[in-house]
Amino acid sequence: MISRVYHATLFALYQLCIMVGIVAMPLAIAARQAGVTLPVHRLIDTVENAYEGAQH
Repeated sequence: MISRVYHATLFALYQLCIMVGIVAMPLAIAARQAGVTLPVHRLIDTVENAYEGAQH
C-alpha cells in the first residue's frame, strides 16, 4: 500500500515539475539571454529517475 502511495506521489511530483518547467520557459529564455541558466532540467531529471526507479 505504501508503495502505491509513494509511486502516485512521485508521479504527481514529476508531472508538477514538468508543468513548472513549461510555465517557467519564458523566464528561462530571458535569464539565458542575461547569461544565467535556470537548473530546471536537473530537477526534472532527478524526479524522473526517482519515478522510474520506483516502477521496478
